[in-house]
Amino acid sequence: MTILVTGANGQLGNEMRLVAQTSKDTFIFTDVNQVEGLETTYLDITDREAVLQMVQQNGVNAIVNCAAYTNVDAAESNEALAEKLNAEAPENLALAMKAVNGLLVQISTDYVFGKEPYNVPCREEQKGTPTGVYGMTKLHGEQKIQATGCDYVIIRTAWLYSEFGKNFCKTMLNLTATKPALKVVFDQVGTPTYALDLARAIEVVLADYANQQGDKYSKTGVYHFSNEGVCSWFDFTKMIAEYSGQTACDVQPCHSDEFPSPVTRPAYSVLDKTKIKETFGVRVPYWTDSLKKCISNLKN
Repeated sequence: MTILVTGANGQLGNEMRLVAQTSKDTFIFTDVNQVEGLETTYLDITDREAVLQMVQQNGVNAIVNCAAYTNVDAAESNEALAEKLNAEAPENLALAMKAVNGLLVQISTDYVFGKEPYNVPCREEQKGTPTGVYGMTKLHGEQKIQATGCDYVIIRTAWLYSEFGKNFCKTMLNLTATKPALKVVFDQVGTPTYALDLARAIEVVLADYANQQGDKYSKTGVYHFSNEGVCSWFDFTKMIAEYSGQTACDVQPCHSDEFPSPVTRPAYSVLDKTKIKETFGVRVPYWTDSLKKCISNLKN
């Protein structure tokens, strides 16, 4: 298969590059940003014609969309841009895949939930109730993809971190190493997701799609993927400090309202992963095991 990866210079895109190294498939890595040392084809996914042309000229069978507007706070004052990148662009990708009978793998988010109070892991069929522009535009993206009638696998994930780019894990590694004390919120609960684990789950989906018989992909749908387990941002930080040996920093729990934000973040956004495990046979690592691996890689 020929697989097009968008947003290839971000966290997940870089992990997809690692996955591609051992794959028999052909990968085309695209982004609007060029990074020295990374082979990247320029593609603006908000340009519908450019997307279709890229797909048809290269015989693309599947797209993995790792591109998005992910700045949760800034989205509140940049709604039009967030809608363009998180909803209209995925629709362009979906239409291109429909034109060639291909598959779109779209990465979505736990932020499609949050307004309704709940304390059990979110299932795929749970109604989306976003609390801010970011979650709302990502939900719009899901809806636009579904409306095209293309084959798709939408994977909602949460608390993504990796060795690449800016993320919570790398920020806390720096802060626990340089500050004597730190306050971190304990009243927001979810599950960290190591981007490499997500990339490997996507690899399983793509392999399954390649073996599919018939015109329509029978496993089209919405799925959830994060690592196993549950923690707060405070717990996450404590483990980051412990695994990196930065135990001199006094990490203390605090409430969300001590860090004012234009967005109310989901208080509980643990994702139920039963469906992706049963449908694709995906094995999901426990969050602390993956965190240890990531920190070890960063140290090396």
